Amino acid sequence: MRNYKDLRVWDEAHRLTLSVYRVTQAFPKEERFGLTSQIRRASASIPANLAEGCGRRSDGEMGRFVQIAMGSGAELSYHLLLARDLGFVNNEEHSELNANLERIMRMLSALSSKVRNPSAA
Repeated sequence: MRNYKDLRVWDEAHRLTLSVYRVTQAFPKEERFGLTSQIRRASASIPANLAEGCGRRSDGEMGRFVQIAMGSGAELSYHLLLARDLGFVNNEEHSELNANLERIMRMLSALSSKVRNPSAA
């Protein structure tokens, strides 16, 4: 069992989630149960799946949760693009959030490789 708080990628994903919550506070009220909820859920799912994976017994299970986190990251990427195109976030906000997400996705990919092949680390 690992401590998820020791993972740099978890810390980055947690900070991204906090930023997403701040940005989505300004979304239209009618999106509260729509895009706002979807973006927040996808964002929070990244660090949550890392935490859950760390609580599992095997590297295989951990790897599965890293993959789920990556799927949530891909979903978040689309939702952020949609929010930008709908005018809910400006280009600067989108660029910053997306750059952070892309960095996290690279970190998740590296972690996935490390978990699948621990001897290569």
